Amino acid sequence: MKKAYVKPKTLKEAHFHYCPGCGHGIINRLLMEVIDEMGLREKAICVAPAGCGMLLYNYFDIDTLESAHGRGAAVATGIKRVRPDNLVFSYQGDGDLAAIGTAEGFHAANRGEPISIIFVNNGVYGMTGGQMAPTTLKQQVTTTTPLGRNPILAGHPVRICEVFSMLDGTSYLERVAVNKPAAVIKTKKAIKKAFQCQLDGKGFSLVEILSPCPTNWKMGTIEACRWIDEVMAKQFPIGVVKEIS
Repeated sequence: MKKAYVKPKTLKEAHFHYCPGCGHGIINRLLMEVIDEMGLREKAICVAPAGCGMLLYNYFDIDTLESAHGRGAAVATGIKRVRPDNLVFSYQGDGDLAAIGTAEGFHAANRGEPISIIFVNNGVYGMTGGQMAPTTLKQQVTTTTPLGRNPILAGHPVRICEVFSMLDGTSYLERVAVNKPAAVIKTKKAIKKAFQCQLDGKGFSLVEILSPCPTNWKMGTIEACRWIDEVMAKQFPIGVVKEIS
């Protein structure tokens, strides 16, 4: 019988700590599938964030280190500059990259640092209890916006890909999702393209991934996946935002 799926060699035998329905587990698997398929196991270095993804070193059988909250792009920059032949990528959430790490990510992109960022956007601060994040939608209810996000008081959702697209140093920016099989396939292709962009010396690349967070959205898993298509993707359109050939 032909096998339909084989666990990536670079994914350790460990139980994910993520909540049921969370997209992080899918994204973790996709990353290691790409690492395997591109033969990068001995070259890849991952910078883990604070937040839900901070325990990546328990799952990834590649060189992985922790950064301080928001400093993923800065740490990745330092590693890439001293080890230019390695594939260096950071894994960051919307609070990590779009709030406390705004300066680090923005200026790494502006300088055209040859690193890749995997940016997981679930619209809330996941690990700390579902507070409002920079990407929280207008009128979205969170633990710190019980009446919904009011843009007059809290500003508007930040579109990282669109902001970074204005910087001359960015070479590849794409927004994808992991809420259905077809979207997962596209996400894998986007990750592979971002890594290849780095290997080809084209500069800074980022893949933004819309990811369900049923626990903090107070939704069932199916409803959360539908919500990405029906609501979230209207604020954060899926597709390639910038690509330099």
